[in-house]
Amino acid sequence: MENVVNKVVLSGCAGSDAEIRVVGGNSKLARVNMAVNESYRNSTGEEVKKTQWFSLTFWGAKADIAELKIKKGTRFSIEGRLQTNNYEAKDGTKRYTTEIVVDEIVIKELVVAN
Repeated sequence: MENVVNKVVLSGCAGSDAEIRVVGGNSKLARVNMAVNESYRNSTGEEVKKTQWFSLTFWGAKADIAELKIKKGTRFSIEGRLQTNNYEAKDGTKRYTTEIVVDEIVIKELVVAN
């Protein structure tokens, strides 16, 4: 199958400061939840506002940028790809999480890409 694309582009605000971890001894990982606001008019013409939350993961140099620049309320944009992981919960059930692995960050005039 040709032309398969896994690409996400979002613009929103950080729900908290970046959470930083070092994994594997020297790889930096940052996690941030991004709020993206939407609005639309329902069938009666009333404006409805809705907030969607997305889990973002930053690696390496992008994690460094996230640590320094992304604080609660920071408005920024990202381009990345969806990644689904699974794990076994304490009760033995299989759980799934979906996150966006960030390839590019835009914070005001700062652009960080691969």
